[in-house]
Amino acid sequence: MPRPELQRKHKINEEITASELRVVDEEGGQMGVLSRRDALQAARDREMDLVLIAPQAVPPVCKIIDYGKFSYEQQKREKAQKKAQHQKELKEIRLRAGTDTHDLDFKTRHAKEFLEQGHKVKATVFFRGREIVHQDLGRELLQKFIDGLVEVSKVDQDMRTEGRVLSVTLAPDVKKEKKKDKPQRPVEPTGDSQ
Repeated sequence: MPRPELQRKHKINEEITASELRVVDEEGGQMGVLSRRDALQAARDREMDLVLIAPQAVPPVCKIIDYGKFSYEQQKREKAQKKAQHQKELKEIRLRAGTDTHDLDFKTRHAKEFLEQGHKVKATVFFRGREIVHQDLGRELLQKFIDGLVEVSKVDQDMRTEGRVLSVTLAPDVKKEKKKDKPQRPVEPTGDSQ
């Protein structure tokens, strides 16, 4: 079982070895440069811990705080940051060379939802058998798909053929989203009418 002091990110109390320390109290007020012994005594008098905050500073900076509460708050902040990070995924929309316009519109709406959520979308057209001869139909289909999403996306990877698959990758276009979100100012009539 690992020792608790090896799991901590900061040195506390007797783990601090520097002879002189710049000490900050629990309210953030400067206590000045103190010897290690005096700093530890000041922390004990307040029934708190002496925590090494900036070991690289000269002299090292320590703060008198409740280390348990400090580490709990830090873990809470890290968890909130991790939660706020949105995991982006690559969503795939599969088409066939003979996909009808209704099906294409339906899949375009799904792709629009994915793009608005911040995900990338890869549209692929699969060719079976002799369909590979008519790649122009697949290119037209993908171009219609791209044109249907032009207001929310930009082409991340151009159309390319890999074996019997033709694909294009679209990414959300943040600039276009911001323009769409801005409210249009109404045109006010000028007072020149007589």
